Amino acid sequence: MTDKYDAIVVGGGHNGLVCSALLAQSGKQVLLLEANGQVGGAAITRKFANGYSVSACAHLLYNLQPSVRKDLKLNPALASDDMTTIALGVDGEHVRIRGATVTGALPGDKVAYKAFHKRMTRFADLLRTYLNKTPPRLGTKDFADLGTLAQLGFDIRRLGKREMQAFLRLIGMNIYDEVMERFDCPTLRGAISLDAVLGTHLGPRSPNTIMTYLYRLAGDHGKTAVPKGGLGSVTQELARVARDAGVTVRTDMPVKRIVVQNGRVTGVETESGERFDSLLVVSNADPKRTIMDLVGARHVETVFTRRIHHFRSKGNAAKLHLALDGLPEIPGLAKNEYGERILIADTEDYVERAFNPAKYGESSPEPVLEITFPSFRDETLAPTGKHVLSAIVQYAPYEQKDGWSDAARQEFEAATIRVLEKYMPDIASRITASELLTPADIEQEFHITGGHWHHGELTLDQFLFTRPVGGAQQYRMPLDGLYLCGAGAHPGGGVSGAAGRNAARAILKREKVA
Repeated sequence: MTDKYDAIVVGGGHNGLVCSALLAQSGKQVLLLEANGQVGGAAITRKFANGYSVSACAHLLYNLQPSVRKDLKLNPALASDDMTTIALGVDGEHVRIRGATVTGALPGDKVAYKAFHKRMTRFADLLRTYLNKTPPRLGTKDFADLGTLAQLGFDIRRLGKREMQAFLRLIGMNIYDEVMERFDCPTLRGAISLDAVLGTHLGPRSPNTIMTYLYRLAGDHGKTAVPKGGLGSVTQELARVARDAGVTVRTDMPVKRIVVQNGRVTGVETESGERFDSLLVVSNADPKRTIMDLVGARHVETVFTRRIHHFRSKGNAAKLHLALDGLPEIPGLAKNEYGERILIADTEDYVERAFNPAKYGESSPEPVLEITFPSFRDETLAPTGKHVLSAIVQYAPYEQKDGWSDAARQEFEAATIRVLEKYMPDIASRITASELLTPADIEQEFHITGGHWHHGELTLDQFLFTRPVGGAQQYRMPLDGLYLCGAGAHPGGGVSGAAGRNAARAILKREKVA
């Protein structure tokens, strides 16, 4: 096997797999190097206790782009599809959201939510169009960029005068003001608020949270699913597609550095000392790791280094896995509803109060949660009669004031269990094993700087034209032959595949590799 390739992809997360598969399908000889023992990045399935497996980080499929499914002929097997979102009420009066329909809220809220959902999904459809394109550069005279900018303006105008004004008004606003204006039901307001801030370092009152809400809807209008076998089954299918296209996939191969000579990349060197040559290197790592660690600041201009250094990428969400000897009791929840998506976000103010301590480097004493019981419809994840609880828990800042010591971890896990007990009185007695992944753990296990799922905050100054930073917003880095294809590039995180597909298309358009 030759040590020279048309392209080398660093990192086997889902975007790296998508990008490598598309490059290989175009006839390129591609090598993909993954640091861990299995590909998939943060979208893997693994054991966390004897007999119990779980989607280790990402645990719901809601943003996989139709264009990625089509190009790679993906059709993942689903254990749960088009899940109902159930926002738990302490009194057992829960609110259920499915598409444009709400049950458990006041009649006026049901009507208001239909109108709200119709408007938001229309705006999300506009956003989705541009999530699947290379973003245009601002201040350019390039015909393609000018054409994309003109098309964006035209598409916004097509909304009609009233909706165009609403879109431009809302895109930078906070979700708190919008839900307070529209809905009376506090639990409904809390559920929408949580969807807008999930996985971010933002609270409902933070600007840009309507944009992050639209980003969530831009997959399939917020429909969520659990793949059979966990998220790892999706990335294993992507790996199969890549291998079938001719990609050489090597695991347990951490890259030490991207080799640069005379202002262009010439290959990579692994931690074990192996050298692979290519005039095209595509990094699925986050922007900071790519530039500061793998390339080295000395190879790029100081201004660009400073921009990358200030790219905000500190995670604020933890992942909790519980091995249970049986399903906990949840008053007001029917047995068949344990297979749905469950939220604990009592009100919009509850979500904001949960965020407040994180502003000062402290974890929330009363966190908000997104919960699934994936084993309810997928018996492969737990022993017969047993179950797995998988939860995203906010807020847990990457830079915990006193560090993530064992005591801090135990305290945050205990706080989370106390919140769960308010809605599931017997949960503590059901737990046989647990695992808590803080952002620091996510950074270590998945090699994501700051442990941020999106590789960086999704805010207007780090989105579309400016993601990750000026001079790198079209996947191409300021070194000849170096590109980004991960969540730190446009459009951002979530298991969407858009960044990987966009990067591959940009590379094939620009690069002529032998």
